[in-house]
Amino acid sequence: MPAPTAPHRSTVTLHLPARQPFDFGASLAFIGSFPAMTGQQDAEQAARTLTLALHENGTTLAARLIAAGSGPGLNCELTAERPIDSATADAAADRLSFYLGLDDDLAPLHAAARRDPAFQRIADRLRGYHQVKFPSPFELLCWAILCQRVPMPVARTMKQALVETVGNRIDLDGRELWAFPDAQQLAALSEAELASLIGNQRKAGFLHGSISRWLDLDEGFLRSGDYDEVRERVLALPGIGPWSASFLLIRGLGRMEHIAYDREAARAATRAYGHPVDEPEFRRLASGYGELQGYWAHYLRVGG
Repeated sequence: MPAPTAPHRSTVTLHLPARQPFDFGASLAFIGSFPAMTGQQDAEQAARTLTLALHENGTTLAARLIAAGSGPGLNCELTAERPIDSATADAAADRLSFYLGLDDDLAPLHAAARRDPAFQRIADRLRGYHQVKFPSPFELLCWAILCQRVPMPVARTMKQALVETVGNRIDLDGRELWAFPDAQQLAALSEAELASLIGNQRKAGFLHGSISRWLDLDEGFLRSGDYDEVRERVLALPGIGPWSASFLLIRGLGRMEHIAYDREAARAATRAYGHPVDEPEFRRLASGYGELQGYWAHYLRVGG
């Protein structure tokens, strides 16, 4: 018998533009310190590269991103075990650009910071850092359910069980990369199968319900539709309360119009401003950043 034929690999090279100021090194530093993504991506500061897997249009791809040698933005090489058509390449480019916030306009944030000396020190230190979201809002939806009231290592084990059972795997340069499943893939699993995989019946029920409802949502609308309507739709998902909804809106969908006041936000503001910040003062400070108050709060957490 003839030896089995090796899979035909396909490679596509893209350029992902970024609004200035943009510092890819700051993105890599954040990714390297973000516990929810531990082991999922390879962020190399010295080489200024990021390697990860993603699943778009039914195709599992490896993506390697590197700072462009000239001009703003990133160069991206996509690799798959089958031909990459233009629709898949475009979907991957949109996913990666959105994930890394490449189109975020930071000019209004820095303009407002000039009226806020305590925050300006942070904004200057983080200049060029565009908020890194979760690789997809659907992945964050699942993570928000998995990480509730369990230690981080337990949540990561649950998440990896979902990833491996679906099997979106690709090897690149001797490294095994796994992409998080899309909603259609996880919707094929019953509630009982989810419970068996993650070992938690309650979370499996929330996951099963949220996955089926997510299939009826339009991500484009969630990214840019009326904020209050989007928030209501997110809050209607099983297992998602106010804190998880805020998490999903900001870190999954890039919705920066509003920021919730919680203990973590209060601690970050207290560190930055040098005195306890109660909710009325927090709201007053946040209002100075208008539609970018979520960015203000994220910068406080990252650089405060």
